[in-house]
Amino acid sequence: MAADTLKSTTGAGGGAAAVRRLLLDNGALTALIVLVIAMSALSGDFLTTDNLLNVGVQAAVVAILAFGSTFVIVSAGIDLSVGSVAALSATVLAWSATQHGVPVVAAVVLAVLTGIAAGLVNGFLIAYGKLPPFIATLALLSVGRGLSLVISEGSPIAFPDSVSHLGDTLGGWLPVPLLVMIVMGLVAAFVLGRTYIGRSMYAIGGNEEAARLSGLRVQKQKLAIYALSGVFAAVAGIVLASRLSSAQPQAADGYELDAIAAVVIGGASLAGGTGKASGTLIGALILAVLRNGLNLLNVSAFWQQVVIGVVIALAVLLDTVRRKAGATPVAAGAGLGGGKGRQAATYGLAAVVTVAIVGATSFLHGGSSSASNPKVGLALSTLNNPFFVQIQAGAKAEAKKLGVDLTVTDAQNDASQQANQLQNFTSSGYDSIIVNPVDSDAAGNSVKAADKAKIPVIAVDRGVNKATVDALVASDNVAGGELAARTVAEKLGGTGKIVILQGQAGTSAARERAEGFAKGLKAYPGIQVLAQQPADFDRTKGLDVMSNLLQAHPDVQGVIAANDEMALGAIKALGSKAGKTVQVVGFDGTPDGLKAVEQGTLYASVAQQPSQLGRIAVDNALKALQGKKVEETVKVPVKVVTKENVAGFSG
Repeated sequence: MAADTLKSTTGAGGGAAAVRRLLLDNGALTALIVLVIAMSALSGDFLTTDNLLNVGVQAAVVAILAFGSTFVIVSAGIDLSVGSVAALSATVLAWSATQHGVPVVAAVVLAVLTGIAAGLVNGFLIAYGKLPPFIATLALLSVGRGLSLVISEGSPIAFPDSVSHLGDTLGGWLPVPLLVMIVMGLVAAFVLGRTYIGRSMYAIGGNEEAARLSGLRVQKQKLAIYALSGVFAAVAGIVLASRLSSAQPQAADGYELDAIAAVVIGGASLAGGTGKASGTLIGALILAVLRNGLNLLNVSAFWQQVVIGVVIALAVLLDTVRRKAGATPVAAGAGLGGGKGRQAATYGLAAVVTVAIVGATSFLHGGSSSASNPKVGLALSTLNNPFFVQIQAGAKAEAKKLGVDLTVTDAQNDASQQANQLQNFTSSGYDSIIVNPVDSDAAGNSVKAADKAKIPVIAVDRGVNKATVDALVASDNVAGGELAARTVAEKLGGTGKIVILQGQAGTSAARERAEGFAKGLKAYPGIQVLAQQPADFDRTKGLDVMSNLLQAHPDVQGVIAANDEMALGAIKALGSKAGKTVQVVGFDGTPDGLKAVEQGTLYASVAQQPSQLGRIAVDNALKALQGKKVEETVKVPVKVVTKENVAGFSG
């Protein structure tokens, strides 16, 4: 049925040709074997039972999303909405079960139905509305994320305990997410290889017009295909939220790209007609092994993005080479069957070769003594913000001074990615861990795992809920918010009109600072808040949001921003008004913010001294490791920095 049904033409090339053909026909599997061998050789921490289970858990959510995406891509479609649908389904479950008393079983069903509904909307727009799949699913990506934020009001919702067990382990060692991934993979393989709709996917992807002329009801099949993708997205969302013990409205952001990458790396063609579930699983494992290994090797978070992008490009290039060389593609019906014996033999041979080579490379690490310097992991919420870059700088300076080997990771404001990074630290036997949580609730399970492994944990800037940390090194975000509100109110003489630029919805810092702003303004009834809008801690968004607000409120007299980056964006939008007719107060005391204070465009910044936070966190991590007494809470005082005192201030 599929258009691409090339056969291998090598007849008598000898053993070398046979090996070459085997490698070309199984490019993704070859890449996975090479990666496992390389990581085993480069890091003695990679090849441990705990870490390998870690890799499986970290691959689970992307793999489940990718199984659903396989259906769509095999049928020559695309689904960019799966990440948003996952977040929306999990939010619906938590919202209905915890806030509206819906029985948990019914709430789970409601979450799955949400995924189905989203898939049907996609299918209807594509099959009957004739919208290109890219446009239709891009629209639902935005709608799904928006609904998730609306339902949750921008804050994480605690997950029911009975469902949170999906993030636990069986027998204290076997992760449930890994089992769910395997089950969903088997379901996907069965659908692709043993069902009418599976054969329809290959037919539509191979030649849609031919499929229609042969009597296939293409429009109805597309509805079913996108509905199936929605089901898998809902299951992935539930698994992800159970790992984080909360439904995060911003969860799975960007995961649609990982899912598509896993499918393509696994050998499917974006042109449709080819693909299989086992290939998709291998693709997801490649991404997970790569991220895990790069963390263990202490590769810069910025370079990790570069490496992963290169690997995806090479995977597609390998597929092109394979096709030009005449390798046999995965065609219709190859989901389960089609040379099952040969495929099983290939996988078995691959497993034997991998175990043999990995076993040999393990001797490289077997005789090496452990490093004399203590190993400390620092998991930052993001490095795309000067405040956290300063925390990193302070931590690195202190680590160098104390003789500590410091590994820094960047979660890119993704709570699930940070959970993976914390698990990597734990499974690799780090001596101590410092965490700057993306979200205080979401970090709880990972910190519990570290506690269970007797690894001291220090929280920096933000606390961790539902888990025990040895110390919290932080400024008080709520108190800082009150101070910012008081500063702008007093500058305006107790009366005036202001707007508030909020941080990224769902993050602890955004919630706490907003709470502080509200508390501080209660003492000034003459201050009128014209608008409050999120600008996601980003300078560009601060510029855009402030520009929009000025159209509706040209008479604004003051701005409170939840960080300096948004404040600097607001200053750009205000132009000559900044520091003259409109007073802007920021938060964090970043170098660019302090420069603006010195220039007079930013009236003040509530400075947290981030470098001090990093230095003190490393110092306490080492003390906790050595069994010395550390204070449960170490407060680094905030300070209002204005033009009068900026010259003597150092972050």
